[in-house]
Amino acid sequence: MGNSTAPLAILADEWLQPSAGEIRYRHDLYLEALSEIGRGAGTIADYANGYRYFGWQRDRTLCGWWFREWLPGAQDVYLFGDFNGWQRTQLRLHKNPDGVWSAFFPDAMYRERLTHGSLYKLHVHGANGWLDRIPAYATRVVQDETTKDFTAQFWNPAPFDWQGDRFDATALGDLLIYEAHVGMAQQREGVGTYREFADTVLPRIKADGYTAVQLMAVAEHPYYGSFGYHVSSFFAPSSRFGTPEELKELVRRAHRLGLAVIMDLVHAHYVKNLNEGIAELDGTDHLYSPPGEAGNQPYWDSKLFDYAKPQVRHFLLSNVKYWLDEFHFDGYRFDGVTSMIYRHHGYAELESRELFFGEGVNRDALTYLTLANRLVHDFRPCALTVAEEVSGMPGICTPIRDGGVGFDYRLGMAIPDFWIRMLKEVPDEQWNIGEIWHVLTDRLPGVKTVAYAESHDQALVGDKHLAFRLMDKEMYDKMDRASESVVIDRGMALHKMIRLVTIAAGGDAYLNFMGNEFGHPEWIDFPREGNGWSYAHARRQWSLADDGLLRYAQLGAFDRAMLALVSDYRVLHDGYPYNLRMDDANKTMAFSHGDLLFVFNWHPSASIPDYTLPVREAGKYVPLLSTDEERFGGPGRIAMNSEHFSFPVAEAESDRPHIRIYNPSRAATVYLRRK
Repeated sequence: MGNSTAPLAILADEWLQPSAGEIRYRHDLYLEALSEIGRGAGTIADYANGYRYFGWQRDRTLCGWWFREWLPGAQDVYLFGDFNGWQRTQLRLHKNPDGVWSAFFPDAMYRERLTHGSLYKLHVHGANGWLDRIPAYATRVVQDETTKDFTAQFWNPAPFDWQGDRFDATALGDLLIYEAHVGMAQQREGVGTYREFADTVLPRIKADGYTAVQLMAVAEHPYYGSFGYHVSSFFAPSSRFGTPEELKELVRRAHRLGLAVIMDLVHAHYVKNLNEGIAELDGTDHLYSPPGEAGNQPYWDSKLFDYAKPQVRHFLLSNVKYWLDEFHFDGYRFDGVTSMIYRHHGYAELESRELFFGEGVNRDALTYLTLANRLVHDFRPCALTVAEEVSGMPGICTPIRDGGVGFDYRLGMAIPDFWIRMLKEVPDEQWNIGEIWHVLTDRLPGVKTVAYAESHDQALVGDKHLAFRLMDKEMYDKMDRASESVVIDRGMALHKMIRLVTIAAGGDAYLNFMGNEFGHPEWIDFPREGNGWSYAHARRQWSLADDGLLRYAQLGAFDRAMLALVSDYRVLHDGYPYNLRMDDANKTMAFSHGDLLFVFNWHPSASIPDYTLPVREAGKYVPLLSTDEERFGGPGRIAMNSEHFSFPVAEAESDRPHIRIYNPSRAATVYLRRK
């Protein structure tokens, strides 16, 4: 199998040496899978073409349409729809030795009946009975407003005009991600559309300084409140937001604005529903899943993929290529990677080496993810991939050639959990400065990390996002600039400080969930029986950020200024921040990036005049940005026109030059060294 003696750069890490055999074996599994693909199809990009074979495919030679579906366990399969008067057993498909059922629909018979927008389903006879099903490769699925039933739709529009779109996500500079959900992105109560998002939200994202938008809930999902994580149709953009062409237009317009578009890709599991999804599609419980209980995701009430089965890998890899090819997405955030790569799905308490290299690891999932990264970077070299992986599995972001899985970035998932714990459990005056520093900088060299203070996870009902946790009910009537509230003052100060320290020290890229940049009040609650099917909390109140009389606008202004500073001075490209001082007694931390000096005083009340701290280089230090500025809702204690000249301190703990500053409580200031 493969070449187990090939040198792998990942093994230069001494900690991994005891596991060298397992690491080589995993790499050989990938090489063998890639070799099998090469023997049958050539390149992996040539192989991942299931969306060009299954489903509806035009045959220009025979003048008609082929329909194909892989259903090896089915006993009988019929295709029916409005084009044949919904007669279930009139059009029987034929099965080949590979378990692919197909039928040809000649233009001579179906030109006037099988038309763009026609509705259809499969009628499948299997071990689970006779069931009406939606094909796995359906590219358009719509829901009947009256019956709420989902049905596949024959989709054959005029070719979309991409107008020469050739976006390069690798040329972005800073990766500043705006995580967004199209349906809840509008102020009105209801479901937003791709068109509305392109018209009203994309320009806002660009103006705020973000460089990428990460779209959730793209693939079709029957339950709106699942946030798109219980996918039913992997090749169909959610029709509740509009048509596939409107999604393409959204992507094209984002590219025109200079924004990359990253898709939240869910290949960790799929919905259990038989009416809408791919579960038991051929009548067996092991078409796309392992058989029996092994095919269930017990924590998410969903089904697992069988990554060892070649046909399942083909399905998923074809899905990876499909969204890049047909919709010009610029890469993926792979959801639930931890669940994929462990048979215990990350719910285990083990010592680190046993966790990473023991029997609980799903090698087949690691092989699939490595193939997926190879496909993305071969087919679209300018695309990027992000892993939602919390365990710290070695090699996740190591290049494939070096023995890794090949992701470009991983999410710094420990950071938001840390901030929530601090706010819930630790009084301000007891915050440990060294612990803050450790959590933010606890990442391996070469593992590019997306830092974030909060994402959609912290905004859902059952949790609280940072602004709501900090200010709670006071946000309802004390966010106007005329009101006085110590709760609001504290909340706004910490909201800004937490974001600034996270982006400055936490990683190589940054993510924010839409609306959180201006402290959007309340949680997210999708319409459900428990709230009277209300959309009141499944929307974004942009007017709060745009109202200059409210403090939300000040938080939004700070976010824009923060991103501009980070981009202008290439903070995210500077690697680890340089630790200058961790002063737990005064709750003050100081670190630098290049010529920028960051000073954070987390103390709730102790402001320190003439605070002396070391700097890396001699020079004049002037404030560029402060959370304390009045334009950002602060009390304005920092003189932004001040100058601080370095001086030698013979008795200092080092021979570094020092400066003196006013160090106000619960404030952060960024200084620039001028030579």
